[in-house]
Amino acid sequence: MTREEKSIAIEDLTAKLAGVNVIYLADTSGLDADSTSNLRRACFKAGIKLEVVKNTLLEKAMEASDTDFGDLPSVLKGNTSVMISDVANAPAKIIKEFRKKGSKPILKGAYITEDIYIGDDNLDKLASIKSRAEVIGEIIGLLQSPAQRVIAALQNQEGKEDSAE
Repeated sequence: MTREEKSIAIEDLTAKLAGVNVIYLADTSGLDADSTSNLRRACFKAGIKLEVVKNTLLEKAMEASDTDFGDLPSVLKGNTSVMISDVANAPAKIIKEFRKKGSKPILKGAYITEDIYIGDDNLDKLASIKSRAEVIGEIIGLLQSPAQRVIAALQNQEGKEDSAE
């Protein structure tokens, strides 16, 4: 790779990292072609962009980015795949699903809305993060619950009055 090609690759990676709130770094080395294809397919279905990158290029892109990735560049050793998503827990759920069949992929680290997670031991915590849609659904459910109880109580009261007449 020439110096110019590296420069273009760094600019491209920096652009991909700009404005992104969810980035996972995973080790996918050792996955056979079929497993890799299945992982890519699962990521595509979940709206996750999966890309294998050179560590040095990714590190330089992180440095050039306006985002503070903290200690995340420290995990850039060995094979690194970048998973970019709009949903905070989606990559973690896919990694967990694939780990049912084998030991890979391994979570190296994640950046989620200014929070940095380093190490595979954070996988369960990341998978349990509620997505925006899940949080909104819970809030709507909580807001509807008291109103439904009031309506049910009023209907019960009307039923009692009607039967008393």
